[in-house]
Amino acid sequence: MNRLVRRPEHRLLDREIARLAVPAFLALVAEPLFLLGDAAVVGHLGTRELAGLGIAGTVLATIVGLCVFLAYGTTASVARQLGAGHRRAALAQGIDGLWLAVAIGIPVTLATTLLAGPLVGLFGASDAVNDPATTYLRIAAGGITPLLLVLATTGVLRGLQDTRTPLVVAIVGNLANIALNILLVYGAGPVPRLEIAGSALGSVIAQVGMAVALVLVVVRAARREDADLRPDLPGVRAAARAGVPLLVRTLTLRASLLVTTYAVVLAAGSAGDDAVPIATHQLALTLWGFLAFVLDAIAIAAQAITGRHLGAGDVAAARAVTNRMVGWGVVSGVVTGVLLAASSPWLGALFTPDQGVRDALVPVLLVAAAAQPIAGVVFVLDGVLIGAGDGRYLAVAGLIVLCGYAPVVLLTSGLGAGLPWLWVVFGALFMGGRLATLLHRAAGDRWLITGAGVR
Repeated sequence: MNRLVRRPEHRLLDREIARLAVPAFLALVAEPLFLLGDAAVVGHLGTRELAGLGIAGTVLATIVGLCVFLAYGTTASVARQLGAGHRRAALAQGIDGLWLAVAIGIPVTLATTLLAGPLVGLFGASDAVNDPATTYLRIAAGGITPLLLVLATTGVLRGLQDTRTPLVVAIVGNLANIALNILLVYGAGPVPRLEIAGSALGSVIAQVGMAVALVLVVVRAARREDADLRPDLPGVRAAARAGVPLLVRTLTLRASLLVTTYAVVLAAGSAGDDAVPIATHQLALTLWGFLAFVLDAIAIAAQAITGRHLGAGDVAAARAVTNRMVGWGVVSGVVTGVLLAASSPWLGALFTPDQGVRDALVPVLLVAAAAQPIAGVVFVLDGVLIGAGDGRYLAVAGLIVLCGYAPVVLLTSGLGAGLPWLWVVFGALFMGGRLATLLHRAAGDRWLITGAGVR
């Protein structure tokens, strides 16, 4: 009898999750396609260019990834205000997030452009890899502010329970990016062959277009609600303060990825030829990021729905949808893991003609595939706690996991372990540690705080 009573409730939850998660899934899949598209085009220039793209891409992903709180924090705060029935206040907070994105983006863009060489040099790769990496990073830095605006505007729309608009913009932006990359990298007619510099320039042009489109959508929505478009300094400062715990949480995640890449470079350097293992790791990390975004679609739904239910004071609904989304996460992780394992022998050919990189990629992808079910649960619970405004716990938990993971992966590298073993440590210790801390928090009630405000 309980099953019969619960089934309609499950169907309602599934519809709500799917309504947000499916467009978010497609939009999030489109996001890493920027880097995948660049990798596919640049990889055919040569292995060293691909390795350079890997280092430059890691730096850019770190810089932009550190600011993901612009999306996550805005989603949570806007969703809570919406749940409380305060749509105008929700859009006012969203506008504050846009101004914060600009305030952060401009100085970061200048710093990245000026320090491109030293930032690339931190990885200790050879000059043959550093030169294309520096070229790419110096140009691609022009897209940082547009990307931060994309994050902030996407967060506003997700908080308003709209994941379709970011999807449309992401699709158009990626199509433009691929076309521009091919045109500018290889040249055609009056357009000169710019090689790796053309890949960076094409991405920047596409990113500017995406930012303009999304900002216009949010501004129009704010005008309909008569929300002020001018920068509200107290509001911008409040948005910045609210983002600090999420920034710390993201720092720990990015630091873990940077430590992993550094460990790979150290191990590769001791082996003599660093281009093949670094390029292999770059492709594996890019594919991991692609699948992470796929799984993160449910987490996006979790942020929006959890924030809305807690803003409306409905704890029972927040708990019910959390339990349901964890189930979605497990199933999604199993599916992506099976697909990755099955396609691992052929994926390398999409990105590089280097047989050494193709062969080295297969065992790494099999390890990554085994970790997908863990990742599915981790991303869902991470989204639930972000939607609940539980950033402080996520920050502390991230620091604990990083402190346990970093010395082990560096020691593994120092002992001469190959790339697959470094990925085993990444999956077992880093992802496993995140899973343990998130399950511990979700089992309690301290994160179930109601009301329009986020802690």
